[in-house]
Amino acid sequence: MLAQTDPFIRWDWIADHLDDMWQRTIEHSILTFLAIGIGLVLAIGLSMLALRYRRTYAPVTWVAGVLYTIPSIALFAFLVPFTGLSLVTAEIGLVSYTLLILIRNIVAGIDGVPASVVESALAMGYTRRRLFWKVQVPLALPVILAGVRIAAVTIVGLVTVTTFVGQGGYGAIILQGLRRLFATEIIVGTVLAILFAAILDMLLLLLQRRLAPWLRARERPT
Repeated sequence: MLAQTDPFIRWDWIADHLDDMWQRTIEHSILTFLAIGIGLVLAIGLSMLALRYRRTYAPVTWVAGVLYTIPSIALFAFLVPFTGLSLVTAEIGLVSYTLLILIRNIVAGIDGVPASVVESALAMGYTRRRLFWKVQVPLALPVILAGVRIAAVTIVGLVTVTTFVGQGGYGAIILQGLRRLFATEIIVGTVLAILFAAILDMLLLLLQRRLAPWLRARERPT
């Protein structure tokens, strides 16, 4: 007689752990939005520096590129002796992976603003600061937000790795499943991370269309 095996997905386990999944969702959200927010602030500052002093663009993107190529586990392992198993360690690593994407898109977006528009604004008496925030940034929003979307989806996946430095999120569910060889936990953690990334990307796309309504007009068939 064949021995009875556990089902591949334990729906009863899922029903009993909805509160835990919600808590992990909150943790994943905090880690993700902190990284995107801090990364965006740093990227804007570095992009403004690169746009004002063009010679700095190459070294800025080179450093950001080096950080982007470091494997996440290796970067976290390097940081742990200095910042410990903490939120700071997780965020330093996560933020570093946003910079290259965001800086490139911000600079590309600003550079894509027609020169005639810039000249007209300057002729009307706009200062460089006002020109940047009132003219260039709004026109560059589609490119900038496209970078934010890429960075956001990247970070959602990387947040799962922060469980190795003592943080939560869906990675904690996946890790616990791996330790117990329990397929349901692994699948649940993975599916939740994928759904989170998809929903976040959709919300950012809606924000992009709301802030840049002229894009919708371009997308309509003629």
